[in-house]
Amino acid sequence: MLDIADELNRWLAEGRDTAVATVVSVSGSAPRRPGAALAVDGAGAAVGSVSGGCVEAAVYELCREALRDGRSVVERFGYSDDDAFAVGLTCGGTIDILVTPVRADAPQRPVLAAALAAAARGEAAALARVVEGPDTLRGRALLARPDGTYEGALGGHPELDRTAAAEARALLAAGRTDTVTIGARGARCGRPVTLLVESSAPPPRMIVFGAVDFAAALARAGKFLGYHVTVCDARPVFATRARFPDADEVVVDWPHRYLESTEVDGRTVLCVLTHDAKFDVPLLKRALRLPVAFVGAMGSRRTHEDRGRRLRETGVTEAELARLHSPIGLDLGARTPEETALSIAAEIVATRHGGTGVSLTGAHTPIHHDTSRPRRFGSVA
Repeated sequence: MLDIADELNRWLAEGRDTAVATVVSVSGSAPRRPGAALAVDGAGAAVGSVSGGCVEAAVYELCREALRDGRSVVERFGYSDDDAFAVGLTCGGTIDILVTPVRADAPQRPVLAAALAAAARGEAAALARVVEGPDTLRGRALLARPDGTYEGALGGHPELDRTAAAEARALLAAGRTDTVTIGARGARCGRPVTLLVESSAPPPRMIVFGAVDFAAALARAGKFLGYHVTVCDARPVFATRARFPDADEVVVDWPHRYLESTEVDGRTVLCVLTHDAKFDVPLLKRALRLPVAFVGAMGSRRTHEDRGRRLRETGVTEAELARLHSPIGLDLGARTPEETALSIAAEIVATRHGGTGVSLTGAHTPIHHDTSRPRRFGSVA
């Protein structure tokens, strides 16, 4: 539900009753990932999507029913060719959806409101909700923050709340939305309780080194993909706001020195477009030893070979060099800055989700890649 936080936060601030349907788990080729949500208010207005249109009408009615009876349910939607008019996913996948009423009298409303407000402000927080377990707990919510505090209660045992908060913070640190199962008293024993944990975190960073025309196009592509984009170059005449209006930041500094002083994490992508050894070598030596998601460098194959030789001479290992995407980008036959930016962005997406980069036509590879463990939940009335 945090993916529609801006609109939902406004609805709750206006005092509207609403029901939220959230994708809990996915198997097969389903169009939306866990955390995707559809919300319906008391007047019948809707925002968001859980399936790209396949089961929206049925989920809409589930939300209206939840608004009437105040009960949280989990429903499964899959594909069946037995009945051409059955509600299901045409793509052949299966999704489990948690429907939660957020009425004025709902005990979880304050926690959900706090989570939505935090997400709307871009703050780091993790929302945990019970999707499977005792009927009295289903839909209950807890909001965990990275400083170790949490608010709300799942309504079971205090140890359950503490364990749920710890699990939620672990997923938040990784920037992941996923399910986790814990024991009813917080230990991994007894009747289990399954939680959907949605992480709200600041946008991941894309740092583009080299204030070249390709960087301007890549900054636009990075913003489109949801990154916080920084362009860095040591030359003040080129690193200007006027040349990079789409970047969130334009920094004048030596690339390796800036990388040493700025914060990165496991979601950060680093794109080196300078193809100049005096910038590239010290920068990549540092970059390849950082726990970031992606390191890529532009240049011809000859430049790549020379760059690799220079990096080895500085002590960079073969294992570290294996992390380098060079020449950066997928083979699209790109020529213009915009086409090149598309090529780079495509490789970043493929790396993030485990894609192959090959054409889907005639291929026998999954359309939707998911490296997380599959989870399935039974339909709950």
